[in-house]
Amino acid sequence: MKPLREIPIADISTFKANLIRFLDQQDYACMLDSNDYTKDNYGEYDCIVAWGKKDLFYANETKGAFNHLEHFLKQQEGSWVFGFLSYDLKDDLEDLKSSNTHWSDLPKSYFFVPENIVLFKADKLLVSDNIDKQDFLKKINGLQTAEKQKKDYPKPILKPATQRDEYLRTIDRIKEHILEGDIYEMNYCVEFTVEELHRPAAELFIDLNNRAKAPFSGFLKIEDRFILSVSPERYLKKVGKKLISQPIKGTAPRYQDQKLDEISKDRLIHSKKDQAENVMIVDLVRNDLAKVSKTGSIHVEELFGIYPFNTVYQMISTISGELKDTSNGFDAIKATFPMGSMTGAPKHRSMQLIDKYENSRRGVYSGAIGYFKPNGDFDFNVVIRSLLLDRKLKKASFSVGGAIVYDSSPEGEYEECLLKAKALLESLGLPTHFDS
Repeated sequence: MKPLREIPIADISTFKANLIRFLDQQDYACMLDSNDYTKDNYGEYDCIVAWGKKDLFYANETKGAFNHLEHFLKQQEGSWVFGFLSYDLKDDLEDLKSSNTHWSDLPKSYFFVPENIVLFKADKLLVSDNIDKQDFLKKINGLQTAEKQKKDYPKPILKPATQRDEYLRTIDRIKEHILEGDIYEMNYCVEFTVEELHRPAAELFIDLNNRAKAPFSGFLKIEDRFILSVSPERYLKKVGKKLISQPIKGTAPRYQDQKLDEISKDRLIHSKKDQAENVMIVDLVRNDLAKVSKTGSIHVEELFGIYPFNTVYQMISTISGELKDTSNGFDAIKATFPMGSMTGAPKHRSMQLIDKYENSRRGVYSGAIGYFKPNGDFDFNVVIRSLLLDRKLKKASFSVGGAIVYDSSPEGEYEECLLKAKALLESLGLPTHFDS
């Protein structure tokens, strides 16, 4: 790829919002936004944007999907590649099979090689050589502002795939598996579908992204289908030989009242339950990374770090390793996918029980969105706090969940699900608290 050219930008916030509207007009597009989150020690760019299609990969079947993707990536060496891995790809890595269904027809895996690249760094853009500076700025700045476009859309209809009472009973069943020694911890999730959704995807994402300000947000468009993600979690990043994973386990609400906010933060810091959840996943990630890392190179760089976001505090740990000479970055993805924070421990048995107790197939949810750089480095998020949207069907869905351990309170876990869905529900114009 040719060197990127610089373009200074005065009002990044407005420019970025209009750029999202521009991406909504393209068939293939992606924006990955850090929202200027300063606590990410491994962030490289403030925002990455790609659109247009030089080449395309997608897999509708799980079996053989990783081999096909690896072949595609080898053909694209020296190029940027953007896309996602769905949770269902677990079936390609282990002896598993999902029997649940999902309304969305998104592929199991999808990546595209873009025609255009824009990188945000501080107050300037780095753009690919094929982009005409004046034409590009004119197109973006000429788009209407949100205030001019704002309309009153009918309120969408929310339908939970799992009712509250069923959710509470299922938590008790999962705790029985823990008591019997079947598992130590399991990530249990529930899906909500949204029908009669008329609001444009771009405006929905702008609103959602402004509410959450998450460091691993993403706007991914495949023709009339979208993934709108405001994820706070990094799945896996590769920088040279170094691998970094940052699992989240532990959530507490934020409050406008500073005193209440500090109390909530302090409770999370000292929560033995959340620490137990977190350390189990840290051990799982260490084990996964050890499959492809040099002996003695696995380090827990931070344990039980407390990170503030707009609506929640999260307990995040950071684990790193150094790739051994006989492994590559794609080997690391296969060794660690799907991420332990969205499965449980032991991983294989947890995934079997997830399929048994959840009422819908996860699909892209708890998969990963990200990119491969021209040099082979990569960075992927965990697809949580995310909306899957089909413009033609005027339908969307999102899932929320949490780690279940033996001392989990079913009612407390359900409240945590609603807390995690807060920004999504607010952006959809729906109540943030309900009984079913």
